[in-house]
Amino acid sequence: MQSPSVSASVFLILSLIIPSFINISVADEGFCSAPSNSDGYSDSGPMYWKVTNPTLAPSHLRDLPGFTRSVYKRDHALITPESHVFSPLPEWTNTLGAYLITPAAMGSHFVMYLANMQGDNQNDFSCTGNSRSGLPPRDVERFVFVVQGIVTLANVSGVNHELMVDSYAYLPPNSEHSISCDASATLVVFERRYASLGNHTTEQIVGSTIRQPLLETPGEVFELRKLLPISPPYDFNIHIMDFQPGEFLNVKEVHYNQHGLLLLEGQGIYRLGDCWYPIQAGDAIWMAPFVPQWYAALGKTRSRYLLYKDVNRNPL
Repeated sequence: MQSPSVSASVFLILSLIIPSFINISVADEGFCSAPSNSDGYSDSGPMYWKVTNPTLAPSHLRDLPGFTRSVYKRDHALITPESHVFSPLPEWTNTLGAYLITPAAMGSHFVMYLANMQGDNQNDFSCTGNSRSGLPPRDVERFVFVVQGIVTLANVSGVNHELMVDSYAYLPPNSEHSISCDASATLVVFERRYASLGNHTTEQIVGSTIRQPLLETPGEVFELRKLLPISPPYDFNIHIMDFQPGEFLNVKEVHYNQHGLLLLEGQGIYRLGDCWYPIQAGDAIWMAPFVPQWYAALGKTRSRYLLYKDVNRNPL
């Protein structure tokens, strides 16, 4: 049995040590968090800013040659910012692009890429002057979503639309249009060859996420918005899905639809097949048909992702 003097000594030592640990753990950055980065990085910024300034940014991995979180498998891929390869986009002016999903490698029927318009010096490329989009190939439809900056959309009728962060546009196949900016901007772009359906045709759509109504999600807790009409002419849709910390998909989905996903805010765990991936804002995911998929939101803030999904067409 310990003597009273030994017990008193132990108590005294613990009373001195424990408060120090508490002060370290519960810092301004949060419980058990790492020290602030020397470059002044913070958790607050403009909407979607972590897509282009992720918590684990390429600059943080310079001392880890050969390291990447990106994974490519037969039925899914995780494409993370440190592995993006930017090069001049064909037919675009002063714009660098990074293709994230393509048919050639993955068998997808759509492409998904980031377009960095003007003034972005990633990978030693430099853009100067005004930036302007090119047209997609014939019979290809396009969807653009602004994650940074402001761009101007112009069509053949002379009508201009200013697209800010969280704004988007759908451009029907073979529609004359241009997207331009005088300062830097980042877009996520989806393109696919339009699957025609009888005499149905699509129309140009310009909108913003906040103007779209929340839709019911029976059996689920996440919030859902659809950015395109659900009517038969449209062969794909873009969903915006919001999860509060700790929320998750109740359904472990397995279906014929393909997905292209960009995490716009937050962090979480994504299950793809038999693999479980920690993901953060700026990460992109490709999901082939019938790959098991599931998501749970972690951290202290909302998770929001943008999701491509093919719809309204017979899979045959």
